[in-house]
Amino acid sequence: MSDTIEEKTNPFLTPIQIIEPKNKLPDYTFDQLPSLQKEVLTAHGWTDLMPVQRKTIPYMLNARDMLIQSKTGSGKTGAFVLPLLQVIEPTHLFPQALILVPTRELALQVQSEIELLAKGSGIRSTPIFGGVGYEPQLRALREGVHIIVATPGRLLDHAQRGHIDFLSVRDLVMDEADEMLSMGFYPDMQRIRKYLPKEIACTMFSATIPQTVKSLAREFQRPNADFLSLSYDQVIANNLEHRYYMCDVMEKDTLTIKVLEWENPESCMIFCNMKKDVAYLEQVLTNFGFVVGALSGDVPQKQRESILNDFRTKKLPILICTDVAARGIDVSHVTHVIVFDHPDDHEVYVHRSGRTARAGRSGVAISLITPVEEIELQKTAADFGIQFSKMPPITEEQIAKKIRERTRIYLERHKRTLGQRSQERMRRYLPLVEELAQIEEDKELLAFLLDRYYWEQYGKN
Repeated sequence: MSDTIEEKTNPFLTPIQIIEPKNKLPDYTFDQLPSLQKEVLTAHGWTDLMPVQRKTIPYMLNARDMLIQSKTGSGKTGAFVLPLLQVIEPTHLFPQALILVPTRELALQVQSEIELLAKGSGIRSTPIFGGVGYEPQLRALREGVHIIVATPGRLLDHAQRGHIDFLSVRDLVMDEADEMLSMGFYPDMQRIRKYLPKEIACTMFSATIPQTVKSLAREFQRPNADFLSLSYDQVIANNLEHRYYMCDVMEKDTLTIKVLEWENPESCMIFCNMKKDVAYLEQVLTNFGFVVGALSGDVPQKQRESILNDFRTKKLPILICTDVAARGIDVSHVTHVIVFDHPDDHEVYVHRSGRTARAGRSGVAISLITPVEEIELQKTAADFGIQFSKMPPITEEQIAKKIRERTRIYLERHKRTLGQRSQERMRRYLPLVEELAQIEEDKELLAFLLDRYYWEQYGKN
């Protein structure tokens, strides 16, 4: 009943900080669960609810719109599945709950949890996501389902073709809302909202709550929506997460690229100790395809002002700089800070990381650390009481998979905007696509087009 993604939190730990609504509801207990749910959970060895479940279930049962912050691995999936199963009317074989997730993997994981918890209830659910054929999904929808677990793109395809009856949907759940925004789902979710009934309960879950998530919540939730936060460590409690990756000194440029591709930051500052590294990194990232600006003592004032203006207005998503060059920069929308070199002066790290998580927003500070620098990192942690999370290496396979997911999202979204004439013109190329896909050497032409398309979209999403 814990989250099905890599578990990093003991789900039964007591959060060190809980922020609840002013008109909070009493906690929900295991004994209050319907007998069928208790039997299912007991059969799997569960005899208690996790903190996020105890806190969340009462609000969902009362149809109160909530924005909930809770860490991956804390039991979030059960927190929304258990109450949904209580409010579903099994004899009404139409969609009554919609769960939106960012990836097909998460859709399958949530679907698996529903199947486990709904055993014996007669409640049907189906996952809907791209990258697979339409027919099995259509068959499930025709036969009738109570809960739909979907990625936004494929759900919109079905909606626009009239495959889904949304009239009975009473609950909308958005899981990993911050990730959905970072992957550019926002326009799709706006379109989905138009298909849903006006009076609908909306519950949003996110491990972090940056300003973008709060803005999204206002779009989808009623004015009286409330906020619930469960923090399991001081890092999350302070809305600033400190992470670091280990690497060799000669691998830092490659690792910077990996981190940027993995995180896809909305706004990022990269700090180097020396001017020569600023210039070098600017060239490396630009050659790779990133849109970057660089500030050091060698940059003329007029050019500096132009770069800063573009960064402030979000035309420039990445700014590489030294500490001296960064003085006087006051930008509150920075979502990520990358520390290319750990500073000799430990207090400088605090200033660098403090460029993000400003004005109530959340942020991430990511350090690229050599074995020698790890000693200094540990001293910084001790000096300032900072909890650093050591991250596992990011593999090429993981990045490639994530880039493919984003590319599919962008393509599907743009395809849906085509008019009839444009769609007819597009179909002229289908025979060529089939030809290229059959010849091994020609597949690279398709890969070239996809890669070029992705980087043209970079920064627009």
